[in-house]
Amino acid sequence: MILRALVLWTMLAGPVTALELSLPAAAHLTAERNTGPDRYAAPAGVFRDGQVVTLEIEGDVRRSAWRLNQQGLTPLQIMRPLRQQLVDEGFEILLDCVAKACGGFDFRFATETLPGPHMYVNIRAYQHVTAVRPSAVAPREVVTVLASTAASSAYVQVIQAGEDVTKDAVVADAPSPVAPVAQIAGDLGARLLGQGHAVLRDLDFETGASDLRAGPYGSLNALAEVLRARPALRVALVGHTDTVGGLDGNIALSKRRAQSVRQRMIDSYGIDGARIQAEGMGFLAPIASNLAEEGREANRRVEVIVLGE
Repeated sequence: MILRALVLWTMLAGPVTALELSLPAAAHLTAERNTGPDRYAAPAGVFRDGQVVTLEIEGDVRRSAWRLNQQGLTPLQIMRPLRQQLVDEGFEILLDCVAKACGGFDFRFATETLPGPHMYVNIRAYQHVTAVRPSAVAPREVVTVLASTAASSAYVQVIQAGEDVTKDAVVADAPSPVAPVAQIAGDLGARLLGQGHAVLRDLDFETGASDLRAGPYGSLNALAEVLRARPALRVALVGHTDTVGGLDGNIALSKRRAQSVRQRMIDSYGIDGARIQAEGMGFLAPIASNLAEEGREANRRVEVIVLGE
């Protein structure tokens, strides 16, 4: 197999050296985000008793996502050589689990993942590996690899954290979510399924218009994951406004914004439009006072509501 080198900088007892993980030559980088000093909560166990036990590492954190436009791959086909390379470089495997055994939907939303469309996790077809470099004290370096496959492509995410992983850790050109994706996805998924509704808080529309800006939006990625994991779930997108302007105009604007979000879910995430309704309430259902700008801003929103399953 023709291979492409994926370079990760690893922290040893002495100077920083390079670890090269080899991906198939067809793999191309879709996102990269490096931060430091930062903290990374690496999964150390499967989802159990309502949580995922994590190993927290402080230092530089490097994140990258890769896509392979190849049909018929399995997560194990992608993961096996990467896992072996980690072992060959002296890492110990702390966690190695597959989809349902990891905890399926719950594990996915409890772990940090780069936003879609740069990284995609098929709830039914993914594998996660957490590897640590042995230390006389607590581990100070960790690498996690997440591989997932779909009908026509596959995705790989690599996160490495440790002291001095990179001397110049900065946010790369790839867009990053407003909040960590795992946090957005976990909060939205839990609220939507537990309470029956959730606010899509990170949406950004053109001023005075109904056109949804390009994004990316962690909330839409999270909603797509929920809908893929629950293929019979039906939802409604409901737009809301503040009290500036008349009722009829605000109802029309709020519905157009909901329709814009619905169309994005269809076009960008492949969700069946028959599963998503779009409605508008104008200013008739505020969640804050319209007497202050902060309240008016909170009231300008799009909510997702569970209709049935």
